[in-house]
Parts: sequence; structure tokens; C-alpha cells
Amino acid sequence: MSERLTRALMAGRDEDLVVLLVDAEHPRVQALYESWGFREVGERQPFPDSPVYAVMLAELPLK
Repeated sequence: MSERLTRALMAGRDEDLVVLLVDAEHPRVQALYESWGFREVGERQPFPDSPVYAVMLAELPLK
């Protein structure tokens, strides 16, 4: 269900890429996005008191 919703939200977008942040303490969520075509390109902590996030990138349209 979540994959279909994500694909529907991304369908028809004019952008070439989609970027998302995934809490690095949730590797299963990251693996799920990887199975949809996202790849980790780095890590980011946007604020000093926020968790460290895996920065994930995918080309549109999602394959």
C-alpha cells in the first residue's frame, strides 16, 4: 500500500530527482525505500538536537 501511494504521489512530477531523509536508526525503513529504487547518498543532521538521517535519492519516474 505505501509503495503504491508513494508512486502515485511521484507520478507525473516534472522534477528529475526525489530526495528524502530517513532516520538512520531505522534500517528496515531505509531498506524498504532502497527496494523502491532509492539509494543512500549521505547522512545529515539538520539541527543539533535532531537525529542523524540517511539522505536518500531516486530518479523520477520511480522504476
